[in-house]
Amino acid sequence: MSVFPVLPGLLAAAVIAGAPARAADRPSPHPLTAANVEAWLDGFLPYALEQADIAGAVVVVVADGKVLVQKGYGYADAKQRVPVAPHRTVFRLGSVAKLFTWTAAMQLVESGRLDLDRDVNEYLDFTIPSRYGQPVTLRNLMTHTPGFEEVIKNLIIDDPERLPALGEYLATWIPERIHAPGEIPAYSNYGAALAGYIVQRVSGQPFDEYVERHLFLPLGMRNTTTRQPLPDRLAPYMSKGYVMGSAPARPFELVGPSPAGGGAATGADMARFMLAYLQEGELDSARILEPETVRMMVGTRLQIVPSLDGMLLGFFEQNLNGRRVAAHYGDTQFFHARLDLLVDDGVGVFQAFNSTGSEAGSIAIRRALMHQFMDRYFPADADERAADPQTAAEHARLMAGTYESSRRSQSSFFHLATLLSQGRVTVGRNGDLVIPVLTGLDGQPMQWREVAPFVWHEVGGKERLAARVEDGEVVMFGVSSTSPFLVFQPVAWWKSSTLLMPLVSFAAGAILLTVVAWPAAAVLRRRYAAVLPLTGARLRTRRLVRIAGVATIAILVAWGSVVSRLSSDLSIFAPTLDPWILLLRVSTLTVFAGATLIALWNARLAWAEQRRWGSKLWSVLLAFASGTLLRVAFVSNLVGFDVNY
Repeated sequence: MSVFPVLPGLLAAAVIAGAPARAADRPSPHPLTAANVEAWLDGFLPYALEQADIAGAVVVVVADGKVLVQKGYGYADAKQRVPVAPHRTVFRLGSVAKLFTWTAAMQLVESGRLDLDRDVNEYLDFTIPSRYGQPVTLRNLMTHTPGFEEVIKNLIIDDPERLPALGEYLATWIPERIHAPGEIPAYSNYGAALAGYIVQRVSGQPFDEYVERHLFLPLGMRNTTTRQPLPDRLAPYMSKGYVMGSAPARPFELVGPSPAGGGAATGADMARFMLAYLQEGELDSARILEPETVRMMVGTRLQIVPSLDGMLLGFFEQNLNGRRVAAHYGDTQFFHARLDLLVDDGVGVFQAFNSTGSEAGSIAIRRALMHQFMDRYFPADADERAADPQTAAEHARLMAGTYESSRRSQSSFFHLATLLSQGRVTVGRNGDLVIPVLTGLDGQPMQWREVAPFVWHEVGGKERLAARVEDGEVVMFGVSSTSPFLVFQPVAWWKSSTLLMPLVSFAAGAILLTVVAWPAAAVLRRRYAAVLPLTGARLRTRRLVRIAGVATIAILVAWGSVVSRLSSDLSIFAPTLDPWILLLRVSTLTVFAGATLIALWNARLAWAEQRRWGSKLWSVLLAFASGTLLRVAFVSNLVGFDVNY
């Protein structure tokens, strides 16, 4: 599971273009041996964890059908100084656990009980409405292309009593499908949970029981589970979760859509899972999938943006140094994991961290670790050349604009977060692209140099960026490491943050200045014994304008608090918050509409009477400010009467 609606820091690698190189094709200066890998990890990870303030991590490397290295670093419990042990310490997997769900689904496809291209409604006890004249299929779910918008409520829960049953979670609110199926990748926890529920209904077994019997037990993954809370036998070995390793441990996270990210495992168990896939579904005479099924999963690709990686069946396609890689990332609020399978080389790497770290350091470290692993053991020559400067400048100008992630909330009030997360593409020196929302390991915006028509390479890095252009217009662009599951789409000018946010800032500033001036003027009048020369309608209007201003600022502060919690504590977004959300949405409509009407009335009186020009212009400014906020509230879906999000 990934808890982030947009993943600007989650960047990793490039494209499968033609036949991948085998390990023997390019000799490595470093032998892929246990001693060499362990020495390299010992030099890399301890310092990286300390610098990023991460409590602990586990890394596992498998090759040639056996475990090469599996090692813990740091602490599973920083306060008690309990070290991470790869055979014993349990880590939350986040979305890496989706691979269990996809494996279970493909087992049922193998047996003929599921069809990848059949309407999923045939397997459900509630209905997913068709959109664009098309249903949702299991293939859509496995490639993150059903078109669902983002779902936030009950994504993370801190109280086991509030953990909904899987069917209840899915049927309570069916998110709007904002993209046509099969056309736009938009990472969907809801979609993965839906697949888990289909496994449950078709198999006749609870999802947790099914994966235990048909996946974990056959592979000997005895310290792996999707059950929430953890079984009593595993709870003592669960690593603590941290924002910062130096900060107090946080409560155990419960994932509402459990099949999307509710799994937990040791590094040693994940080694067995990787070995099974690298050996085409078999480990120690136990078979979880047929070889043809594994080859289909890692070889069936859906490429949305030309020249970039696409989605495999359940895996993210990655091309690292020309090697074909089937990967998956996983993030909860505190745990961060990554799994990479070099499917043609028989090598797998799993890494997990129990802290987010300073400036999301765990995400940067897992990216750097995999890139440096590839450069050390599977190097590639850089042979790309910059495009013609004139052509590059023309293409960069065409790219310039404001974009939003395909993974977003659209119909709910969390569309406000979408608005705030929009990114600007600009043209830098020498015609390079600059995209501030995409940052490198140093925290600075990446710069991109064109190396082929509408294909850019990260200056000084490994990332690739490419655009899909139709009829001379950019319709989307993607970045290699995230292109399998999300792209960035142009934003219409009227809902662009480039326009709306300056207007909102200006409007809020004008209203705040009016509110602050109210008591300040009263203090000055009292000090100098001055009398306010207003009576009747003018006095009432003046008071109403200022009261409306206070209420407007209060609403803005409340919404700011809601959005800020999105990045700090997702567990508050639960049904217990519904009455407050409803109150806030209704209050927003009432206050903003009322403030606009009052401001218009005030402006009418100001221009009808013999007031000074400054007073008249300020009345128009207040009317414009109030109207702007009302407009943005509608664009962002902050007004309404439902509490689904």
